[in-house]
Amino acid sequence: MKTHIRKSVLLVGCAGVAISFPVHAQTAGPQTEADVGPSNVIIVTAQNRSEDVQDVPIAMDVVGNEAIEDAGITDFQDLTRVAPVLNITQDSNYTRVAVRGVGTNSNDEGQDQSIAVNIDGEYINRPNVLNLALFDIDRIEVLRGPQGTLYGRNATGGAINFITRKAGTEFGADINATYGNFDHRKLEAGVDIPFGEVGGLRLAGLYNKRDGYFYHPNRVAANSDVVRSGTADNLGVRATLSLLPTDRLSVDLSGEYVRNENIVSAFAAYSFNAAGRGPGPDCTENGFVDAAPLIPGGQCIPVNSNALDQIEDRSSYDGPVPQISLNPNKQDSYAVRGKIEYDLGGATLTYLGGYRHTDQDTDLALPNYTFYEFGNTVDTQSHELRIGGEAGAITYQGGVFFYEEKLDNLRGLYSPFIGPNGSFINTFSRDTESRSYAGFGQVEFALNEQLTLVGGLRYTIDRREGVFGNYGFRFNAGPVAPTAPPASVLNLEQDNEQLTWLAGINYSPNVDTLIYGKVSTGYKSGGFDSVGPYDPETNTAFEAGAKLSFGSSGQHIFNVAGFYYDYKDLQTAVLLNPAIGQQIFNAGAATIWGIEAETALEVGANGRFTASINYLDAEYDELLASYAIFDTVNTDNNGLADLDPGPGIVQPDLSGNTLPQSPKWTITAGYDHVFEIGSTGMITASVYTKFKSSYFLDIFNYASSEQESFTQTDLSLKYEPMGGNWSIQAFVRNLEDEQPLAYAGFVSAGPDDTYNFTFAPPRTYGVRVGFEF
Repeated sequence: MKTHIRKSVLLVGCAGVAISFPVHAQTAGPQTEADVGPSNVIIVTAQNRSEDVQDVPIAMDVVGNEAIEDAGITDFQDLTRVAPVLNITQDSNYTRVAVRGVGTNSNDEGQDQSIAVNIDGEYINRPNVLNLALFDIDRIEVLRGPQGTLYGRNATGGAINFITRKAGTEFGADINATYGNFDHRKLEAGVDIPFGEVGGLRLAGLYNKRDGYFYHPNRVAANSDVVRSGTADNLGVRATLSLLPTDRLSVDLSGEYVRNENIVSAFAAYSFNAAGRGPGPDCTENGFVDAAPLIPGGQCIPVNSNALDQIEDRSSYDGPVPQISLNPNKQDSYAVRGKIEYDLGGATLTYLGGYRHTDQDTDLALPNYTFYEFGNTVDTQSHELRIGGEAGAITYQGGVFFYEEKLDNLRGLYSPFIGPNGSFINTFSRDTESRSYAGFGQVEFALNEQLTLVGGLRYTIDRREGVFGNYGFRFNAGPVAPTAPPASVLNLEQDNEQLTWLAGINYSPNVDTLIYGKVSTGYKSGGFDSVGPYDPETNTAFEAGAKLSFGSSGQHIFNVAGFYYDYKDLQTAVLLNPAIGQQIFNAGAATIWGIEAETALEVGANGRFTASINYLDAEYDELLASYAIFDTVNTDNNGLADLDPGPGIVQPDLSGNTLPQSPKWTITAGYDHVFEIGSTGMITASVYTKFKSSYFLDIFNYASSEQESFTQTDLSLKYEPMGGNWSIQAFVRNLEDEQPLAYAGFVSAGPDDTYNFTFAPPRTYGVRVGFEF
């Protein structure tokens, strides 16, 4: 391990946005210098120990607390501003993330995410829980590539770590207030209360409220007011107790409450049921093709439709039926978590644990339907006990892990246009319980001062059970929950066991260079849907890279990595029939490969330039799926009759298609320049721009699901007085006012056939004022 001090600067322009950024501002504590490191070194804990990021053989993005504040990060979607490798899908109130083409395209209760997300070691899995507000964050680490050994199941494509701020060693307070367009008001504050040498208490909170990005002139809320969607109304509070009872023992305990009450971004939708928009009797009009030409009539799919181009107003519904009213999405989440470390002398014993309860009350407005949630609760707990240390040439760690998740869900798809009081197409109950057990170990053996071998193993046992109820069609029921037992009940289970491993070699010819190569595996557990169980998916990754520091004091860096993924048994979701819900298939295999490079350079005494370029090739080798269809004969038929080849049907093979959320090129560039104003203070001018080439939002690669290439640029000016404790910043984000697709999908529900879209936020601008005492 290197012992020298490297000056790492990976700043990215506007608002302090960073690819990698030194962790600074208030000193977190109680900690030792080894934990924090000098202010010009980026310290990360990606391998469960404190290390300089340039010493870690993992391609990763790191963002410090000042960059987080300057970038205005308050939710998961904001992360794309500071970690461009992330691609985020926003499907109503469900947030899904992909890294290097690996992600999940389903909100199913029995399916997990492909990227492991942790807050201070607490594992978060549900896509709706990812909507929770982020505040008082000290550091964000985005790890690319499978992390199956140390992070376990569902780290198939990578891991994201949020590290919250801890109590300082002295009394202090900080406050940030932002006002921007869309009447955006945000207030974030924290106070450190020291207890002397024994530790301290940090209290932090967030208030965040904003009008909606999207105005809907033909929709109303439940109170009959015309509304916007894409609103924000977040409240969060957290108390963190950090103690050092002895020189060897440290304890961090946190409790938090987060409330969200927002109107999620409503679909802009294009209806194919209006006159002149359909596929015609033989599926040859308006970009449709026949998915089953051997069957009489038309089983039509919109391969080349121009639905996206027809949506002039990105908040509109372009169809023959009045819009459904919009209602707020309400979420309450309570969490407690803790970390206990004890120095055994030569080794450190660490316990990490967390519990979270989330309640969701959401009535999601689809173009012609409302998805009522009569109950949606998630209870999770995770516990990890590990030991790590050094013994001569060996650095080691090992431990055990337990995770439990309980889901209770009752929801139904309701149409107000069927029957005097409206009817439910179906109502579902989804009660699921999952448990995961794992044991893991990783060893690094230094052959000499330059060469180190790395090996790791993790054995995981997953047990999942579910009781899925189906109430069927409820005519004239009104928008109320059922009181009788479901008409049918399906008892499901899925058990998996998997060994994941890592083998690597690290070579450091000098203190400024790390060259590494590794083979690692990732594993996402299997699950079940309303039809039955499906198997796990796996990823075997080959990666090689180099991390270089240069300049008189190592102030410049250049990092490069190349990777190749052998991705098998992909879990792919398809909505064939709204009366059943999404169905998940193990749909074959994919090959993913790419090259990534990034640099950070000091320009003179006051300038900093950063740039990154990522090339990604992600293609399905095998993908047997099925289609949602526009049936020209039976309008109530919404999917192909069978998934397997049958009379007149050939199961669709989408081999050669590009994986969703996989742009071939992602390029960023940023520049910060500090202008000193004599003894008055300084102004930091920043510019940051991001380019993404075209990509698809669905597995089918339909034309209307393709997002064309785009560029987004952020600008900011920040003034800080000399020796002062405050700052003021003016910012513009997304100067071009680009609103790329956040979701796109063709939906066939009963007699309705629509293409649904949601979009990323438009241009935003405002002023932020910060104080530290």
